[in-house]
Amino acid sequence: MAKVTFQTDLCKGCGLCVDACPKGIIEIAKDTINKKGHRPARMTDQSQCIACAFCATMCPDCVITVER
Repeated sequence: MAKVTFQTDLCKGCGLCVDACPKGIIEIAKDTINKKGHRPARMTDQSQCIACAFCATMCPDCVITVER
């Protein structure tokens, strides 16, 4: 099973990872604001992740780590 980690304090909530995820399991948090004042991205269902790493590839700030 894949493990996806977001550095939520550095995420600016641009949404590129949300658009890149083929499974549609990444969302921008509606109830969380990080230290920079942004709503960070988060995984909604880790068990559905296929470890394609499209999210990490699209992230302009390199805040996503995918481990297989």
